[in-house]
Amino acid sequence: MIHQTAIVHPGARLGANVSVGAYSIIGEHVQIGDNTEIGPHVVIEGHTTIGRDNRIFQFCSIGAEPQDKKYAGEPTRLEIGDRNVIREFCTFNLGTIQDGGVTRLGNDNWIMAYVHLAHDCQVGNHTIFANNAQLAGHCHVDDHAILGGFTVVHQFVRIGAHSMTGMGTILFQDLPPYVTAAGNTASPYGINSEGLKRRGFTSEAVMALKRAYRAIYKSGLTLEEAKAKLEADLAKHPEYQLLLDFLAVSKRGIVR
Repeated sequence: MIHQTAIVHPGARLGANVSVGAYSIIGEHVQIGDNTEIGPHVVIEGHTTIGRDNRIFQFCSIGAEPQDKKYAGEPTRLEIGDRNVIREFCTFNLGTIQDGGVTRLGNDNWIMAYVHLAHDCQVGNHTIFANNAQLAGHCHVDDHAILGGFTVVHQFVRIGAHSMTGMGTILFQDLPPYVTAAGNTASPYGINSEGLKRRGFTSEAVMALKRAYRAIYKSGLTLEEAKAKLEADLAKHPEYQLLLDFLAVSKRGIVR
């Protein structure tokens, strides 16, 4: 399962049925779970852990040093979960000690070509990153988020669950859950209704989230007043909890 031209360090730990393509390089501190496929010309280095049933396509750089001048060779980490598809020319970097020391990608993500995950990014599960989506350092992306092609995200920005960006979106501020944004710089364009329906949200829940969107963006209320309105309706609409939790931890302000 390991091509004769691949270089696998004796200290690397590979699970059952792992395949490594031609001219790929696997470093000393790398651990790869069962049934993962590594394509040709892939470099995996650093203290990198990759789960099971992943597919990593050719020419990816996984676990390289962070692009941070403060990095001084500390043994920081990259953690990749299970069942991810990572397409060509992606670059995922290690974390830094200025944050939690780990860059993390969860499970069941679909990562298209030329995507960059910078140091200390935390990406959840079931996300989709279209071609050339780029995360700067310390970004957080929650479950089921979709980033359109050439989306560029400023450092420390948070992207909420079930949100979506259009092609060429530039995010300097946080994007709340459920919201669709597009443009340079990003503006909100309503709720990701179609995505929510595909994930099993009822028509009533989608309508409630549209009302929540209007409270935040269309009502003329301050953000604190909008949050109070959502809290008052939380018992009837538990899907508001994601919004309220997100707004509670947002530090850069939200796309407005």
